[in-house]
Amino acid sequence: MTLTYPSKAANQEKLIWFFLLGWTVLNALQAYTLGLHSDEAYYWIYSRLLDWGYYDHPPMVAIFIRIGYSLFQNEFGLRLITVISSTLAMRLLWLILRNYGVDARQFILVAGSMLIFHVYGFITTPDAPLFFFTVLFYYLYQQYLKTDKWQLALLLALTLACLLYSKYHAVLLIAFTLAANIKLLTRKSFWLIPVLATLLFIPHIYWQVIHDYPSVRYHLFERSSEVYDFAHTYQFIPGQLLMAGPLVGWNLFYYAFKVRVKDAFIRTLLVNAIGTFVFFLINTLKGNVQPHWTLIAFAPLSMLALIYFTQGFKPPAWFNKLAVVNIVLIVLLRLSLILQVPFITKMGAFKSFFGYPEWAQKIKQRAGDSYVIFTAGFQEPSKYNFYTKSLKGFAYDTRYYRRTQFDIWPLEDSLQHKRILLILNGIDKNIELTTLHTTHGRLYTGWIDDTRTYQKVDIQSNTYKASAAPGQETVFNLTITNPYPYAINFSNSGQSHELILGAAFIQGDTQVYAQRAPSTFYNIQLAPHQSTTYTFAVKAPMQKGHYDLIFSLRTRPFPGGRNSRIINFTVQ
Repeated sequence: MTLTYPSKAANQEKLIWFFLLGWTVLNALQAYTLGLHSDEAYYWIYSRLLDWGYYDHPPMVAIFIRIGYSLFQNEFGLRLITVISSTLAMRLLWLILRNYGVDARQFILVAGSMLIFHVYGFITTPDAPLFFFTVLFYYLYQQYLKTDKWQLALLLALTLACLLYSKYHAVLLIAFTLAANIKLLTRKSFWLIPVLATLLFIPHIYWQVIHDYPSVRYHLFERSSEVYDFAHTYQFIPGQLLMAGPLVGWNLFYYAFKVRVKDAFIRTLLVNAIGTFVFFLINTLKGNVQPHWTLIAFAPLSMLALIYFTQGFKPPAWFNKLAVVNIVLIVLLRLSLILQVPFITKMGAFKSFFGYPEWAQKIKQRAGDSYVIFTAGFQEPSKYNFYTKSLKGFAYDTRYYRRTQFDIWPLEDSLQHKRILLILNGIDKNIELTTLHTTHGRLYTGWIDDTRTYQKVDIQSNTYKASAAPGQETVFNLTITNPYPYAINFSNSGQSHELILGAAFIQGDTQVYAQRAPSTFYNIQLAPHQSTTYTFAVKAPMQKGHYDLIFSLRTRPFPGGRNSRIINFTVQ
């Protein structure tokens, strides 16, 4: 008997619902059993200290975490909204593609093969809300192209605001969508979208203004200081193929870009996919581009490939078989992580997901209720805070690393003149250290009395690019600002720990040369939020080359903070 369309459609829907059920269960199990990624722990602190913005990202990830964690105070709670939104995104993708007659089995094979969809099916970073709101945008936009309604324009404006509050990459989606369909400008209802979205985003813009644009400075300047490395470019392409699917990624790119543009929606998908991949490929000229940064391109990529399958092209049998193998491999890997198969959990890529509850408790046993300062980035203090359910871990962002949200939060204020436990990964002869053996290796701990730090003090230079001959002096006119709600001074008189202002020349993560500021610096006193100027004559290193020059305040035994932006200094 010939299958009628309604029964075929019903079978298609049934397949999709079974897929969504399996997708949700797998993500929920993963969310419950897998330890936190360092970034997730960092964003958990975001959720404890809600604000309109953060140093690295807008606040949507904090809202996702805050909601879920209010229900379950564990890894599952932190990831709950991501699990739900991932399933909703998959459903919306299907509803979009159903309008093109896409086959449910092909949808499952393609969506299930994309590694990046699996990763952000439970991992909670800003990419999780970004992916959900991206798919929601495409769902609403498809309807808006068919029907010019003010209600749809209103929903699109709200979605765009949520996209912007998720991650700054949303700007690419907005720009490429408009570039693909400039005729949108002729619709009266269209103008509601940018106006309302901008109004809704004003609180974040205001946050940037009052904090001196930390996200702008970091993303546009701090990350752009690296010398070009060809490895960043040639590693970008295999990274994208891996994210699309370990075995079928190259097929999906091939099929997606062979699609025939038959309407404005397909053109929008194509422009967004190509534009985003090209944008980040070009960005490899400035530094390393993480494979997942192109997440917003994979939603249109998957849709384009599936739409191509409806344009008279039937995927070969080998592709379907390869896709099945691709999915099986990914699911087996995920199940091995759920079951914590020993040889998998000890692999470099997954090792950091395991053993941190025990690690944190081992440190807490030594620290008690005291604050703990880590000097190796934001990752370890974030995990310490999550697994001890406290805010007692603090990241001392050194001159060799970068600034983070720890430089904005009021946590440092609580450390002043307190007894703290310092955590080091190596020996420091300037402090009495005790060895601590943990599930993640050996640490060195030491107690510091009367802690004195100046992590937040901001030093701005009159220039951020300079050159000089070997040994030549360059005069920098500095503006030093006290951001604290209390007065500070830089005098060492009567202090337990000496303060030094240094001009540090760094290559990679190695300090090549440093010069101490003259004694006049130690006479500076600043009232709360007061600024002053200071002239520092810096002598260039004797060896020619490119350096990152950083002005850094250091109180022994700390290694010195990153108090200024990087100055690109060339000795020629």
